[in-house]
Amino acid sequence: MSEVPICQSCGMPLETEEMKGTEKNGRRSADYCVYCYADGSFTKEMTMEDMIMSNIQFLDQWIESSGVKMTEDEAIAELKKYLPTLKRWK
Repeated sequence: MSEVPICQSCGMPLETEEMKGTEKNGRRSADYCVYCYADGSFTKEMTMEDMIMSNIQFLDQWIESSGVKMTEDEAIAELKKYLPTLKRWK
């Protein structure tokens, strides 16, 4: 089974084609989700800190889907380590 690609901006799994953002030519992006990327550019200008706070809004959903329990502070610490590994933040 192949690994599900993840958005190289926010880290969301790109499980379906519809979850992928679009390039200028209308093709689906291989790297970014529909929330982060549309028409060949990022949908919002933001810092990595902004992205961390944006992701934290979905912590309860992530815990429910992953089964991994962590506090908001723990999640922020993990995101500070994880996001710099993604293309947008390198």
